[in-house]
Amino acid sequence: MVPSMRFSEFVEDGPWSFMTGGTLFEQINNKDHNSDLPILAITQEHGAVPRDQIDYHVSVSEKSIGNYKVVEPGDFIISLRSFQGGIEFSRYLGLCSPAYVILRLRQKGIHLYFKHILKTERFIQELSREIEGIRDGKMVSYKQFSSLRVPLPPSFGEQEKIAECLSSVDELINSEEMKLDALKEQKTGLMQNLFPTNGDLVPNLRFSEFVDSGPWSKKEIRDFAHFVSGYGFPKKYQGKKEGQFPFYKVSDISNSLIAGEHNISRAANYIDHPDLKELRAQLVPVGSTIFARIGEAIRLNRRVMTTIPCVIDNNVGGLKCIEGQATDLFVYYVSQLLNLSEYSGGAVPSVNKSTIEQIPVACPELSEQERITDCLSTIDDLIAWQTKYVTQLRVHKNGLLHRLFPEYQGV
Repeated sequence: MVPSMRFSEFVEDGPWSFMTGGTLFEQINNKDHNSDLPILAITQEHGAVPRDQIDYHVSVSEKSIGNYKVVEPGDFIISLRSFQGGIEFSRYLGLCSPAYVILRLRQKGIHLYFKHILKTERFIQELSREIEGIRDGKMVSYKQFSSLRVPLPPSFGEQEKIAECLSSVDELINSEEMKLDALKEQKTGLMQNLFPTNGDLVPNLRFSEFVDSGPWSKKEIRDFAHFVSGYGFPKKYQGKKEGQFPFYKVSDISNSLIAGEHNISRAANYIDHPDLKELRAQLVPVGSTIFARIGEAIRLNRRVMTTIPCVIDNNVGGLKCIEGQATDLFVYYVSQLLNLSEYSGGAVPSVNKSTIEQIPVACPELSEQERITDCLSTIDDLIAWQTKYVTQLRVHKNGLLHRLFPEYQGV
């Protein structure tokens, strides 16, 4: 019961101990309010926050609000998915559904210490191990929570030091996430202004050397890009982690973008030349823009560019520029402006080759295309770098969570 990493001033303080959830926290059921407090959303991502601060749209009747519980700053909430994401913390005075269990420290303690430890992977594992039968649709009760063990250092000073360390990392992550969001908003704004909208042929913003170049040409996608088709991917070919050619599926596109990469270079599945011949598949050229064209993934509007010869699944489509008519990057950015769900049909949303090829697009000369894409690709590079930096900070915090708290599962 000693963590693998400890602040120097506490090294000689001896081992940690356990206290049960019921000893540390009492259950609160205060419904004495005038319904004029903000309603809190209880989320794994944000904790307990006023609903108007996040994208959370659930209507509640005034009669229902009368039965809501009062949450005070420093309270903890057991939500429906606490067995998946830990116990949530509130910095706000507000109301929450009577379905939630509200916890409040019985005695002196560092609230932010418990905010972190009740969200650690080890605590969640302990919760899942000790409480059987927890599934979607079921909630951890106060009685069940009361039996859980929570590790504590010998002094409040060590609690406070750990809380300060982890909270400072959280503040840094939040700050860098705000920078990332700002870059994304900047790119969105530029996209809306560097390309014509609403059927116009002149953009709102234009680089000085092209101001007198006249309107863009009205074309269809097939005038400047070839459509690239995907192929069925039988199970017998799947599962190979290495090979000559990546076989991209919709999930690979998502994974690349989540990792902050707008160029795709890794796949969950690979094939070799013999597989290529058996499948009778054609390789997708380097520099093609690929995207989901079937299913709900269409609505996500995710696009990536290929960096090596590859094959794509039949749920994926692609576009490759026609030399002399457009550049690969121009096709990539134009495709991001297209909401393919507007052109899809059927019970399962899908958009076919001929429909995509006939989508009307305003298109400038090659030199102006290159100027626009140079600008946007610079911002994309910044977004990619910032995404990776935020990811590294999260990995760093996760490492701290493992080292600042002792390993106690099974003890």
